[in-house]
Amino acid sequence: MEFESLFPVPALIAGLCLGSFYNVCIHRYLTGQSIVLPGSHCPGCGHVLSWWENIPLLSYIMLRGRCRSCRQGISTVYPLVESISGILALLLALKFGPGLEWLIYMLFFGMLITASFIDFKIFILPDIITLPGAGLALAASFILPIFWLDAFMGALLGAGLFWSLQWAYRIIKKIEGLGTGDIKLMLMLGALVGWQGLPIQIFFAALLGLAASLIYMKRKPGSGMQTPIPFGPFLALGAVIYIFAGEAIWAWYLGGHSF
Repeated sequence: MEFESLFPVPALIAGLCLGSFYNVCIHRYLTGQSIVLPGSHCPGCGHVLSWWENIPLLSYIMLRGRCRSCRQGISTVYPLVESISGILALLLALKFGPGLEWLIYMLFFGMLITASFIDFKIFILPDIITLPGAGLALAASFILPIFWLDAFMGALLGAGLFWSLQWAYRIIKKIEGLGTGDIKLMLMLGALVGWQGLPIQIFFAALLGLAASLIYMKRKPGSGMQTPIPFGPFLALGAVIYIFAGEAIWAWYLGGHSF
């Protein structure tokens, strides 16, 4: 068999392993620790993990979701991040095959996964991810199937739109609405999808964000429409949807909404 036909398998494995690394990045950003030292350990008791306790997904299953030493429960975020990373790596492999496109999108998806789960936890999109990500996305337009000027316009229009919405919300409501982190994230995402991708990306982000807000409101009765939700993960998901299916969605829409 040709390597291209087998590539989804190692891509999936690589995605799962990278997901384990993203978990380290997420946890250590939240706790202010270095991602290099100390080695992988239980955040509860400090137990240093053996190699077999670091196998993506399998270790969680074998340990039944608990630390081998102190029996403290392991957060379901860990297998969730690994699963998302693995699935995205597999889908990218099926869409692009082996090559630079797969590698570059894996880099950006890793950044988006890490930033999204940090945002879910503390409502912050780290500048250390969004700002370098914006620069890298513009540079990547010379390799990815997107014209560099489209990427530049996407970054400018995406960030500009959200900056305008932020200020409009402040003037009308006199309170914070969209965060500045979302604006910086849109610099990166706008460059990834180009100006043509912004309508689809923002539509799905708004749709999924609205659905999530209903869940948040149920979890916090009485807060109503003032319930804060992290919007960054939904902006990221909208971009992922466009990267995988944007052309098909535009073709369906412009073709008269029929398959």
